[in-house]
Amino acid sequence: MKESDLYLPVKAFLEAQGYEVKSEIHNCDVVAVRGGETPVIVELKLSFNLSVILQSVDRLAFSSKVYIAAPKQCKSLNNQYKRILKLLKMLAIGLLVVDSRNNVKTLLDPAEYKPREVGHKKERLLGEFAKRVGDPNLGGVNKRTGTITAYRQQAVSIAQYLKENGSVKASNIAKTLGIEKARDILYRDVYGWFDREGKGIYHLSPRGKNEIDDWVKRLAESDNKTSQ
Repeated sequence: MKESDLYLPVKAFLEAQGYEVKSEIHNCDVVAVRGGETPVIVELKLSFNLSVILQSVDRLAFSSKVYIAAPKQCKSLNNQYKRILKLLKMLAIGLLVVDSRNNVKTLLDPAEYKPREVGHKKERLLGEFAKRVGDPNLGGVNKRTGTITAYRQQAVSIAQYLKENGSVKASNIAKTLGIEKARDILYRDVYGWFDREGKGIYHLSPRGKNEIDDWVKRLAESDNKTSQ
């Protein structure tokens, strides 16, 4: 399939709405004019990438009504549909799709983007920011190595405390370390570092004994790096 294969279906779609349509005007794939209205510009694309987005943004210099037209079976569009749609909304760029029968459908019209702030996500963001001690991570590092979160920092502190003191009641740990959710951290045992010995009493698991020194060292190293 070629980009030019999209032209006639898009042209027919716009003409059915009363537009006069011409192609390749000042490098615009499709230009549609209807009376004294703002012209409609359509860029014909077989896939989505940064080049497509940047080219469409450039077309906003000619008109506020810019669309991208792509095949309905476009893999990049289908794989990242929600994210692409959100990006196009932010850029006030419309989206048309052309199916295998050359039918054209409008998925998005250009409009001013007004982002909706999600309250609980903002609270989680600020909560993690406030609870995290120092700045232990380097921005942009591979997340697979394990991001040092406030939760992990607290778990490391608890594990280190158990290593030094043996079996301890969760309530004593919470009081001594000032970690309100110490009981929850011990009970959930996300990292497999803790073993329950009795009612409310925990000690360091074999895995915890093997891993805790590395995490203590890593926390110390990250503090040194981010403080330089």
